[in-house]
Amino acid sequence: MKCSMGAPLLAAFSFATVISAERILESTSLNSCQDNSGFTASLFNVVYNPAEGKANVNISAISTIETSVIFDLDIIVYGYSFLHTTIDPCKIGLAGFCPMSSGRLSDPFTLDVPEGATSSIPQIAYDFPDLDAKVKVYINATDGPNAGTSVACIEAAISNGQTVDLVGVKWASAIVAGLALASSAFLSGIGHTNAASHVAANALSLTGYFQAQAMIGLVGIPLPPVVQSWTQDFQWSMGIINVGFLERIFTWYQRSTGGTASTLITQADQLATVSVDVQKRAVDLARRGISMLPRSVVEHGANLMKRVNVQTSYGSYIVYGIQRVAFRAGIESTNLFLTGLVFFYIVMLFTTIGVLAFKGCCELAAKQGWMKGDTFLEFRNGWRTVLKGILFRMCLVGHPAITILSFWEFTQNDSPAIMVLAVFFLLALNAVLAWAAYKVIRIAHRSVALHRNPAYILFSDPQTLNKWGFLYIQFRASAYYFIVPVLAYTVIKALFIAFAQNAGLVQAIAFILIEAGALIAAVVLRPWMDKKTNSFNIAICVVNFINAIFLLIFTDVFDQPGLVTGVIGVVLWILNAVCTLVLLLMLIITTGIVIFHGNPDGRYKFMADDRTSFMKSQSQLATTTELDALAMTARGEKPGYSGLDLDDDDDSNPRNSAYRGQDSGANSTRNSHHAPSHYAPPHSSVDPINRTVSPLSTSNISVARSQNTASPATMKPPSSPSPWQRGAGYDH
Repeated sequence: MKCSMGAPLLAAFSFATVISAERILESTSLNSCQDNSGFTASLFNVVYNPAEGKANVNISAISTIETSVIFDLDIIVYGYSFLHTTIDPCKIGLAGFCPMSSGRLSDPFTLDVPEGATSSIPQIAYDFPDLDAKVKVYINATDGPNAGTSVACIEAAISNGQTVDLVGVKWASAIVAGLALASSAFLSGIGHTNAASHVAANALSLTGYFQAQAMIGLVGIPLPPVVQSWTQDFQWSMGIINVGFLERIFTWYQRSTGGTASTLITQADQLATVSVDVQKRAVDLARRGISMLPRSVVEHGANLMKRVNVQTSYGSYIVYGIQRVAFRAGIESTNLFLTGLVFFYIVMLFTTIGVLAFKGCCELAAKQGWMKGDTFLEFRNGWRTVLKGILFRMCLVGHPAITILSFWEFTQNDSPAIMVLAVFFLLALNAVLAWAAYKVIRIAHRSVALHRNPAYILFSDPQTLNKWGFLYIQFRASAYYFIVPVLAYTVIKALFIAFAQNAGLVQAIAFILIEAGALIAAVVLRPWMDKKTNSFNIAICVVNFINAIFLLIFTDVFDQPGLVTGVIGVVLWILNAVCTLVLLLMLIITTGIVIFHGNPDGRYKFMADDRTSFMKSQSQLATTTELDALAMTARGEKPGYSGLDLDDDDDSNPRNSAYRGQDSGANSTRNSHHAPSHYAPPHSSVDPINRTVSPLSTSNISVARSQNTASPATMKPPSSPSPWQRGAGYDH
């Protein structure tokens, strides 16, 4: 009987996948492919080394068959039946199978593989990554009451160890995205705001694309092996990162708060006591597993599906969707939410520490004379606002991960304390982003009402730009509202991913509709800042839509041949790999050229929304003249950072309060509180951006003196004061 298991299965080892430099073929699970199978295995691990000509087998199986049998062997590669043959165990002398006897097999053993079988294995079987291959064996009875029928069906997925799930891909993609975001912050700090906004926009779009690919792996749809491995490369963008000591802390926390920790990883990898079937073919393995459970358990199947991994009646497990991603990452499914949450806040913490360290280094360098005193002056004086803006941007980046994992935790209920964390952080993060979006829309409406241009306040005030710019700087000024559809897009996808894990077809249709809507909006509205950025994002939307169509094919709703599903899986991998490589190279080259270019802002055309003019004029206001500096000192402001705070339309602005206090007796002043005339564009004939004449003139001094001698009841604000005049201190 020991020889019986290895002989029919080894023929399929020639059509697997590759992982290490050593040529091997292996299978890690033996699954039942029919109900009431007379042969089942809770553990199956076979490793074939062609150099040694031997196969090491570790199996724990139970047989209830007592009759003469014949093996009906089918080798399937990418859904295509490559070889079909029958094997008579009596002719090849398989002990225990002629006739087949009932009993338990649990001892590891070694099988000798003939040289003929080794030479028949093509080289591609050892080299092609994530090759989708399996062997299916029907055990048919030849005598007795079941003669001519199948008394058992077993199948084993074959792997050669090669995979596209590579640590190098994960690190490379994460480093490029991180450095691009850091480069945009550096460019903004040295005054090249236009170039910084372009780099940041592309970096955010690329990170969003990485997260979209990670979401493909999280759906409860059967995925080919190469798709599983490719999407696993980008799960870092969802915070799914395995760190041993953190996982032990999470397990302890869950148990100490009344939860029951999963031990699937421990059983499968460390103790090697069970096999885990990673769902990959268009077969409803979850339902198959449930059909093998006792009746009392089936009655509570819904709760079982929500709370634990699906376990078959013969002891093996089936993982799919989010649990599949957790298993492949080496993370217990009960630790997955805490893993994503903690890594999100670890990134937030290190970002804060980095900003504080950079602030300290800048102050030390300026004090020691290692750099000019006005270098990074705006950042040094307004670093708190800059830090808020950076943390807001990190919230936007982490929004998909926290939303998906929090929704999914509602279906898992790992422990009462973890449920509370999921509710709190889901509401908190979405409330923060919703408030920020509302604030941006409010500021833009105010700018339109006062200046007929949303770009004026959105881009002329550095506090507004640094704090809220993460939501709108990647869009053109008139599309400031587009962040709302983006946030809604993320939440809707998260709902379907988390709550439709057992309904793959529903997920696929929802993804097609969502991605189609995103693509149409991107093509019709073209909301991003310029033509290149629009093209960059439209390309991403096109690929996401194609991926959604492929997901629908993977559900087998069209009942297509298995070969079609296998080929589509390879096409999805190649398409996304090429797209990822192109986008990464574009970002790397563009960022490199911008950083080492003498005039980074000069590489980009001025945008039609005039944002560059407003940003440029605002930056020049800080250091144009000595009178500007004196005026800012008189107002109690720090040089290099404007205190205009144009987005603050309430009573919190001390300058507005003081101004209204002087004019409280006049009705016109109360009206100016709602539509303050000092936000009007300058009426001076001098260009406010490249002015060569000081706004200080005899007429201005005369007006100021006459106003100072007027009574409070009759004093009126200047008829046409401008923000440039206020920047020089002539509105007092």
